[in-house]
Amino acid sequence: MMIPEKAYAISCDRNSEPILEVFKKKLQGRKALLEIGSGTGQHAIFMAAALSHLTWTLTDREENHEAIKQWLFDYPRVNLRGPLEYDLEKNDFPSGDFDTVFTSNTLHIVKWELVLKMFDHVSQALPQDGMFLIYGAFNYNGKFTSESNERFEKWLKDRDPLSGIRDFEKVNEELSQRGLDLQEDVEMPANNRMLVFVKK
Repeated sequence: MMIPEKAYAISCDRNSEPILEVFKKKLQGRKALLEIGSGTGQHAIFMAAALSHLTWTLTDREENHEAIKQWLFDYPRVNLRGPLEYDLEKNDFPSGDFDTVFTSNTLHIVKWELVLKMFDHVSQALPQDGMFLIYGAFNYNGKFTSESNERFEKWLKDRDPLSGIRDFEKVNEELSQRGLDLQEDVEMPANNRMLVFVKK
């Protein structure tokens, strides 16, 4: 029987190093991170090797678990856990003592209603001083930050009209209402950002 090739996300190879540089500054002293929407698991494998002090738990919808398991089998890390099932349509937030939550390129994929549900879950689950890091593309003042992001938006809308690049101001407002304050907005390569929020 032929074993299928592992799922591969080229974007993970491109952005893992810049994301890690932010994590090295922000996650000192952090102990347990939960990743929402781990995809192939490539981010987790790359980061866990460099952040040995941190236990990293992967989550995703069940249909993506096999792809994650293939990567974890080939690149085992002692500080990796999961994958756990977390589908915003049907699951509660995974249980655990997490002081950090990270999500990459998810807000523009799911409908806004589910983005808000994610924010509810994260704000309720994080302890005081817990950190929420969001990586991806954002609009500012209702405008695209690049032509490539505008093209990306069209691709998203063709795929799912309820998806789309989110407005930074709206994301910040919704999280602030849930007790999460913006600590830093970091410029990243390829017209992306890393938003860093801390629970009051």
